[in-house]
Amino acid sequence: MALEIQSRTVRAGGHHLECVVHAAHQLNRPTLVFLHEGLGSVAMWRDFPARVAQATGCRSLVYSRYGYGQSDVLEEPFDTDYMHREAQEVLPGLLAALEISQPVLVGHSDGASIALIHAGSAHQLSGLIVMAPHCFVEDISIASIQAARTTALNTDLLHKLARYHRDAAKTFWGWNDIWLHPDFRAWNIEEYLPAIRCPILAIQGEDDEYGSMAQIDAIAAQAVNAPDVALLKLADCRHSSHKDQPQAVIRAIVEFLDGIE
Repeated sequence: MALEIQSRTVRAGGHHLECVVHAAHQLNRPTLVFLHEGLGSVAMWRDFPARVAQATGCRSLVYSRYGYGQSDVLEEPFDTDYMHREAQEVLPGLLAALEISQPVLVGHSDGASIALIHAGSAHQLSGLIVMAPHCFVEDISIASIQAARTTALNTDLLHKLARYHRDAAKTFWGWNDIWLHPDFRAWNIEEYLPAIRCPILAIQGEDDEYGSMAQIDAIAAQAVNAPDVALLKLADCRHSSHKDQPQAVIRAIVEFLDGIE
């Protein structure tokens, strides 16, 4: 069954954002909202949102944040609170503009952290699916981001990223510079976890080069007011579980959504 897909630009947070909506094909299902990683975009999700929409029957929104994909080009450097501003200012505005209420957020990496902050900031959600979330900064994260910097300086990485972003250099350095800024080492969102009041599915690869199992273990230990917290720990899986283990991730998402209806 082919899904109806609509592409549009929506203004939120003072910027024009690239959005793609996959229509629902089942009744009474929540809307899924996909939040991409630190170098992600609508296009970099590839076919994963479409596959999830097909498997779940849910209407699904995929968008590129400011500075990413075909959204407005980044004009100023990120601050250490860039994920907080996305979660507490931009995302609520985008959901209001598209008349989406009580969605299920599906976040990866930075997008997962944004989802956690949003959920812990008194916003009403039906559920929360976080893949490779960052709740705090680890040495492994900084080491891998430093390695990405070296790769960008010595290879054609930015040329490859140009297929996915209007200004790949600004996108890459905006993300890389803030994560490697000394002030960012103190970044921590654990304070938001006890305030989350929706079911959570947290997914982590055992071979994730950007974070350890301590991230989702912190969610399990501290999201004490969530009705349910399910952890999925995947072997033979690096940072992008939806690419390394797509069938396992989609199966877990379907089961999670079936369980919260």
